[in-house]
Amino acid sequence: MAGHGHVDHSGENKRVALLIAVLALLLAIAETGAKSAQTEALSRNVEASNLWAFFQARTIRQTTVRTAAEAAALAPEAEDEARRAATSRQVAAWRATADRWESEPSTGEGRRELAERAKAAERVRDRSMAAYHMHEYGSAAFQVAIVVASASIVTGVPLLALGGAVLGVVGAVLSGLGFFAPELIHF
Repeated sequence: MAGHGHVDHSGENKRVALLIAVLALLLAIAETGAKSAQTEALSRNVEASNLWAFFQARTIRQTTVRTAAEAAALAPEAEDEARRAATSRQVAAWRATADRWESEPSTGEGRRELAERAKAAERVRDRSMAAYHMHEYGSAAFQVAIVVASASIVTGVPLLALGGAVLGVVGAVLSGLGFFAPELIHF
């Protein structure tokens, strides 16, 4: 029973405490989503970097082999038939190797395949980074919502609890975007 001139806020405080508990749960989920997305982005960034390095190595080797083939083809012809035949076979082998390095679908290690794999890793990386940012924005909204809702208990101003709830909805939307449509909006 409330004393004279005192309003009993215990029921309202319980609702605000429940709101804070739900916001804290959503904050934990958003932070878990952020960490997962960040880890995925870092992994895909390393993968893309490795694939581009392999692509560059293939390009250098391919250029070296093509240059050797062109130099051998332009060299003065040997006087002896066996030597001309050997040079011709070597030039053909170098050209075949250079062509194989351009596209090698069986291993996925031709330049074309490497470039496609690197681009795919970059797409996953970019989506994961967008998800990470959405989760982080959602987490920030949840944190501010918890502070504002907590302030409503201390001050007895119910409007602050409503503000906390609204910020919680904003956080849920942003974190939801992180899970389901991270590239829908950009900040």
